[in-house]
Amino acid sequence: MDNRLARHPSPTLPLWGWTALALMLIFLFVLLSASGALLVPLFGQAAGAFDYLHEFAHDGRHLLAAPCH
Repeated sequence: MDNRLARHPSPTLPLWGWTALALMLIFLFVLLSASGALLVPLFGQAAGAFDYLHEFAHDGRHLLAAPCH
């Protein structure tokens, strides 16, 4: 067996690709969370400034017919 293939979960996607995918999924989870509730412990009242991002994503969920309420 070739040892180069054993280092990565997928021989076609490099490790940095898996890392970027994981970071993107975490970012999407935080962005799509209810009214930025995950940002309040980090930013306090300043998290309200990020509410427009949540509303933009919320409207996108409605367009995709994804349940969100």
